[in-house]
Amino acid sequence: MSVADPPISTGERWADRLICSKTGESGELDRPEFLSPAGAPWLVHYRLDAAAGPAFKAALAERPWNLWRYRELLPVKDWDRRVELGEGGTPLVRLERAVPAGIEVWLKDESGNPTGSFKARGLALAITRARELGAVGVQLASAGNAAIAMAAYAAAAGLCCRVAVPVDAPRTVIERCRLHGAQVIVAGRNLAESGVELARREGDFWELSTLKEPYRAEGKKTMGLEIVEQLGWSLPDWIVYPTGGGTGIVGMDKAFDELEALGLLAGRRPRFVAVQMAGCAPIVRAFESGLEHAPPWESPRSRVWGLRVPRAIGDFLILRALRATGGTAVAVEEERIEIEQKRLACEAGLLVGPEGAAAMLALESLAAEGRIERGQRVVVFQTGHPGNYA
Repeated sequence: MSVADPPISTGERWADRLICSKTGESGELDRPEFLSPAGAPWLVHYRLDAAAGPAFKAALAERPWNLWRYRELLPVKDWDRRVELGEGGTPLVRLERAVPAGIEVWLKDESGNPTGSFKARGLALAITRARELGAVGVQLASAGNAAIAMAAYAAAAGLCCRVAVPVDAPRTVIERCRLHGAQVIVAGRNLAESGVELARREGDFWELSTLKEPYRAEGKKTMGLEIVEQLGWSLPDWIVYPTGGGTGIVGMDKAFDELEALGLLAGRRPRFVAVQMAGCAPIVRAFESGLEHAPPWESPRSRVWGLRVPRAIGDFLILRALRATGGTAVAVEEERIEIEQKRLACEAGLLVGPEGAAAMLALESLAAEGRIERGQRVVVFQTGHPGNYA
């Protein structure tokens, strides 16, 4: 904070501008923006100083346990018109069974969000900002949870909504989107092809695909803020995260930066683990090859819909977070997913989606290799309810 800036206080909006994630160029916060002139994601910048940290922390004690408790670290301008369905505030559950011996494992269970997955967080913020910045319609390509979440929040906001899904997308996803009043385009063998078909459609609909606008990351970062609170203002040693577009890793890494700037965190950051499927693992391949960007995955194959993402526009941000924290990337074999879901249901009483099962399998592999050690604390993300793909 410069000497010319007034002290920041709780209750006010601390967001002040957008920053290009590649060049550092500034953009206007309250003007519609999508990708930066460099073709990279915009990220929201906040005016922060450690002097405001204690008051911010104290204010949380009086607020409801949901996403919106972190209002100073959210970019919403018209607070009273936010689009809220009860998102966030999900449990962090200590697992006693079905985990590697000697490792403290916590499951961040996102299935209780309003639309059954963590996508509710990002779309709540993206739809709120889209409406207050003047959008009349929104669209994206998705094979599952993001489509459901956008359809629901667009309905709550009174915005037109259009989603494109691949031809083999689950019928449940299509039916849920239509139930919320969304126009559903069934086209393409994968998300890239669905996106091409979506772009052909007429109408001034705003594109809300992963990291192609600045605000889904702001919703997803609240997962990191919650973990810190739930662990008594401390951090785990590892965060194991199912990674498609990777907004959660980008957002949580940003959240930890912001808490550190407020003087509320110190010490070593958690090591991020990006978990993908063997049939679609662009981040894993790029990480292992030492690349800064992840080339698109040719002919993606997986029935784990949330992880069948052939290209992530924020690839360099994900890879940067993995390397900066000493983390890693793991690919999981398809045939192990259903077995793991049944094992967790039987041994731990957990109903996990395929993405959560993939994350648990990655934990087991890293523990068996000695990468995750006895006595370490690990948070594993269970990102969505299996019923979304029934």
